[in-house]
Amino acid sequence: MTDESSPLPAAADDRLRNHLRLAMVPGVGPRTRQSLLARFFTPEGVLAAPMDRLRDVPGVGPKLARAITSADRDLDVDAQLDLCRNNHVRLLPDYDEAYPPSLKEIDDPPGLLFLRGSLRPEDRLAVAIVGTRHATHYGLRQAERLAGGLARAGVTVVSGLARGIDAAAHRGALAAGGRTLAVLGSGVLNIYPPEHDMLAEELIEHGALISESPPQASPRTGSFPQRNRIISGLALGTVIVEAGLRSGALITARLAAEQNREVFAVPGRVDDRSAQGCHRLLRDGAALVESVDDILEHLGPLAHPAPKENGPEIRHPAELQLNELEQKVLSAIGTDPTSVDRLVSQTGLPVARILSTLSVLEMRRIIRRVTGTTVVRI
Repeated sequence: MTDESSPLPAAADDRLRNHLRLAMVPGVGPRTRQSLLARFFTPEGVLAAPMDRLRDVPGVGPKLARAITSADRDLDVDAQLDLCRNNHVRLLPDYDEAYPPSLKEIDDPPGLLFLRGSLRPEDRLAVAIVGTRHATHYGLRQAERLAGGLARAGVTVVSGLARGIDAAAHRGALAAGGRTLAVLGSGVLNIYPPEHDMLAEELIEHGALISESPPQASPRTGSFPQRNRIISGLALGTVIVEAGLRSGALITARLAAEQNREVFAVPGRVDDRSAQGCHRLLRDGAALVESVDDILEHLGPLAHPAPKENGPEIRHPAELQLNELEQKVLSAIGTDPTSVDRLVSQTGLPVARILSTLSVLEMRRIIRRVTGTTVVRI
């Protein structure tokens, strides 16, 4: 997707400035933004529109119309750009090639993302893990276990940096040496909850903090359900670990289903209120999760375009971040049992290197052992 080498161009162009200016207007949420763009096509068109035409847009009242027409005068875009530049916050508009393609598929994608850290191509293979802030020891343990397993399989873990399950998911991925993305309900320079500031700093080194709110924005009650669509939108599927019947995690599950993403749920004790939401999801058709294998098997192989005469090459999600050596060994393994001797002959690599590479591929659930000396692709 993108790297962190240059968080902001030295002189932001007018297009980016207008995206930022519209994002800074109080009251322009994702739905209202979509309605405005449906009428005026671009942020430039929205900001130049007269009051009477703005009032014709659903969801735009007189107060918001005045805020939009006075945005050029009232909002200090240059100060916001300087703030981003000085704090290594990248602005990622929806027309940037680095913008996550999965977010473009949802009904109300954010027009502009604020980013601390980096997005990488392998982050497109992501799974969200969310749940209650009031987690039990069981729930925390399951979130860490599943996140660690996904990270070891080469899958990026997405969550919301909240207390409870979210934080456990981030920590599980980091402990496994994987990548993790946190979507915030506040600005990326205003960490909430504040006790997660150290976790956020660690996460920036191994993933990214993401928000559609300006960098110093305070957390608002309405911003958390709104950010949930980004959590689910960045992921191939969403896992609910623990959730009561009124948990915000169920909003994320509903959004994932509406976005045609997979929904998973971890069962809990039948008499535990924090498991009631998960059990309802399971009754409604969510996939049951007992181990990370349940997630990977349910997601299945992904079609990944490749220059082959017979069409797209089918690849397991974890394959997209294998190094050159691992790819070389994997390419010599077929769907029929393949012996270690044959791998040595085809790759020219020493037996010790073959065996160590097979261990990595097996850990990532790309191959499985048939016998002690033969393997097969999954």
